[in-house]
Amino acid sequence: MRAIVIKQPGGPEVLSVEERPDPTPGTGQVLIEVKAFGLNHAEVYFRKGVWGSAAEISGIECVGVVKRDPDRRFEPGQKVMALVGGMGRNINGSYAELVAVPGSNVVAVDTDLSWEDLAAIPESYATAWTSLMGILRLAADQVIAIRGATSALGQAAVNIAAAVGARVIATTRRNSHTPALESLGAQEVQLESPQLAKHVRDRYPQGIDAVLDIVGNTTVFDSLAMLRRGGHVCLVGFLGGGGPIVLEPVFQIPSGRQLSVFASALVTGTSEFPLSEIPFQKIVDRVAAGTYQGRPAKVFRFEEIREAHRLMESGEAGGKIVVCL
Repeated sequence: MRAIVIKQPGGPEVLSVEERPDPTPGTGQVLIEVKAFGLNHAEVYFRKGVWGSAAEISGIECVGVVKRDPDRRFEPGQKVMALVGGMGRNINGSYAELVAVPGSNVVAVDTDLSWEDLAAIPESYATAWTSLMGILRLAADQVIAIRGATSALGQAAVNIAAAVGARVIATTRRNSHTPALESLGAQEVQLESPQLAKHVRDRYPQGIDAVLDIVGNTTVFDSLAMLRRGGHVCLVGFLGGGGPIVLEPVFQIPSGRQLSVFASALVTGTSEFPLSEIPFQKIVDRVAAGTYQGRPAKVFRFEEIREAHRLMESGEAGGKIVVCL
């Protein structure tokens, strides 16, 4: 099979298309013929070696058809999504024509969406759904700030939160992104800044209900300052940069507020966060109907993986990047 491999840590130039043996599904695994996959920032960290050792073949999600399932949970030719379950980190991932994935991390879907449109959904919408509905327990009429809203994950989160009936404050680095965020369902758009909490508090003196923080370590304390008593911040990304932070809980977490994290690349599809909790078919149907605006921002060919990674790192994609085989 053809695969995109990483032989050493580095920039996009270390990604190369080479031949590798077809994988054989092990115990509990499903062999998938990959049709397309979305790109994720976790794969940049894998490529750079920032998170320690990673698999030679990266990629934490894909869409395709079942080639073989020794356990007969899925039928050959069945259309599926697959995400994480160690892909790209502990086992070879989806940057290939074939991938063997734990069955717990595979879900069947019935749709006429194109492969490229379908590939824009799995990881972004799964992470948004779990963090918003499973962790923050977002409900109608609550006020939520989504920091990093122009990212693929952020756009998925705005879609879901708006459809629930929450009032969405979306943040962006550029005023020019305002119309796009409003079209996704954001009622307010704020320019991202380290003092955003002050602007939010001016409008909501008692604080807001929730913050989905995709910017991450550089903004998490400011996000906590936005909350009302009983409010909740969920940290799901670090678009603003990773690295350790110094936390003095008594003085930096306001009393009665909650801070949690959701490391989707590590836990999605585990027994604690099973795929069965995510309504993938409903999400796919809503994208097909236009209720969720989940189409890819840019589509690349398999051989253009370096260009795709460069665009992802630039932060200029404006949404999900998809690679088609």
